[in-house]
Amino acid sequence: MEKAFEELQIKDDFMFSVIMRNPKLCKPFLERILGIKISRIEYPKSQETIDISADAKSVRLDIYVEDGKETVYNIEMQTTENRNLPKRTRYYQGMIDLNILEKGDNYKDLKRSFVIFVCTFDLFGEGRHIYTFENRCIQNPELGLGDDTTKIILNTKGTMDDVNPEMKKLLNFIDGKEPEDDFTRELDEAVKSVRKNEKWRLDYMTLQMNYQEKYEQGVEQEKIDSAMRMIEDGDLSLEKIAMYSGLTLE
Repeated sequence: MEKAFEELQIKDDFMFSVIMRNPKLCKPFLERILGIKISRIEYPKSQETIDISADAKSVRLDIYVEDGKETVYNIEMQTTENRNLPKRTRYYQGMIDLNILEKGDNYKDLKRSFVIFVCTFDLFGEGRHIYTFENRCIQNPELGLGDDTTKIILNTKGTMDDVNPEMKKLLNFIDGKEPEDDFTRELDEAVKSVRKNEKWRLDYMTLQMNYQEKYEQGVEQEKIDSAMRMIEDGDLSLEKIAMYSGLTLE
């Protein structure tokens, strides 16, 4: 069920994407997650869509930014548990790399990349607030592959004492709690500001209409595919096929 625009929170995909388009919010957001200082960030494209070929599945990235120092950051908000998130991180990473290479760069020029999923659930069930993955040697975990890829899964429902207080306050805010420091209060004000913006309201309504149209098209196609299978089977009359598939006789 779609949310009313006035009810959107930062954990909702549309709101998160809008808020993170502001570098004054996106940069400290990344800095708090990674525990580093970033000099600046650049937006190659807003809400970048990577589409490698006409018949390939395209990927719409929530937030895709660069820091001017050969590092790419992709941040995704995830509120649904039934997605295969580990393989989604692998797919996103591969598509980001292919997108860079298709622009003519040599594989040696691939940028360091972070794929960050902010989850409102504990994907791995260990109670951690943060799970960080890099490619390492099984025989010697101290030996990193050095492919410059990092995948981070954040969990707003963490129970361990494994992150600093600033990070905990950020994850609490994303999870729906009241802001507890200057940065989360700034994010809260940004959310309220977006809710009052008529342009974003219209964009949200348009997006929801597009989603609904695609859903209805998919349902209609499923009915047609089902009817075609029954026709090929040859055991039912067209009247019964229409009744079972939910299509009109015509």
